[in-house]
Amino acid sequence: MVDIRGHAEDGFGAVADAFRANFDGVELGAGFCLYVDGKNVVELTGGYADVERTRPYDDDSLQLVFSSTKGVAAICLAMLFDQGVLDYEANVASIWPEFGAAGKENIPISWPLSHRAGLATVDNPPPLEEVLKVQPVLDALADQAPLWELDGSHGYHAITYGWIAAEILHRLTGVRMNAWLQEHVVTPLGAEFWMGLPEAQNHRVSPVRAAAPPTDPAALERILAMFAPGAMGGRALTLDMSLGLLDADMSWNRPDVWPSEIPAAGGITNAASLARIYAATIGEVDGVRLFGDDTRTLVTTPVTSGMDKSLLLDTKFGMGFMLTDGILPWIGPRTFGHVGAGGSAGYADPDLGIGFGYVMNQMAPGILGDERSGALTAAVRGCL
Repeated sequence: MVDIRGHAEDGFGAVADAFRANFDGVELGAGFCLYVDGKNVVELTGGYADVERTRPYDDDSLQLVFSSTKGVAAICLAMLFDQGVLDYEANVASIWPEFGAAGKENIPISWPLSHRAGLATVDNPPPLEEVLKVQPVLDALADQAPLWELDGSHGYHAITYGWIAAEILHRLTGVRMNAWLQEHVVTPLGAEFWMGLPEAQNHRVSPVRAAAPPTDPAALERILAMFAPGAMGGRALTLDMSLGLLDADMSWNRPDVWPSEIPAAGGITNAASLARIYAATIGEVDGVRLFGDDTRTLVTTPVTSGMDKSLLLDTKFGMGFMLTDGILPWIGPRTFGHVGAGGSAGYADPDLGIGFGYVMNQMAPGILGDERSGALTAAVRGCL
């Protein structure tokens, strides 16, 4: 029997049951947290932090959450918009002149945030050692011509999204995104979320374990198509193989990768912090509100929908946030947030007043959430 730690308030026992039931499947170690109207009502951890099953997965564990990082990057930019610092329709080149090269001078900030900028990868990516320095990637992105016609179509900018978003913030504030996040989000909320992990925290990280291939024939066919030679999906998800997602040694588990600022996929956090941050986007959490309702409405209005050139299925995005699309395990029609490769998820729902955070170390084969977060979402819905 897996040891489950934490609490679920009266009326939320079904959520604890769903969390426990996940361990009857592929779950190794995981955390889940739910806020309702600014109050922490469920916070659970369970299982093991290592594949050898020697370390408990508890409230001290930290987890790489892949693209769930993108939602927190989007929150940072939404806060700048709320403060009148950022204009989503301003051209990127107006604040980052080098970006205007190779026909990109008229690309507005909203386009890379909604995956319409044609920059899902770069043609000549630096090797991993240079990628981790960040500036070589920024230079490559500035020099890169759009990879498709800029006609409103979109393709998931799986890794490049974060560097573009972070450099926009840097050019506007003079501060790197991780430092800005710590000052304006993490510290006020008493949360833990890093886009560049301090070495002193390394011992707390639970390594991710790669997923087995999907057993569903249609899912397997789509993944094989995404990673076919030259396909945009594989190129986008790995920065043309500079960052291995499927390699046996899982480069994302390397401690020398964790300090690098990779704001699309390198976030390290826990479920309690992810839920707390999202809760503060729709209401006050211990007196802290990250942005107002008008900003939330704007940044969660769909601007991108339809077939995704990278993921080869229909996706829907606002200003950096994934939106309810019939595929994601979201709870309502106005839910916004982001999922991460393998299963992690963070989201908020303004109608239900919830902030939701789920993290885990055993990846599932999906890119857009999986049945574990879906089961938790269903249980939450049944309790409200």
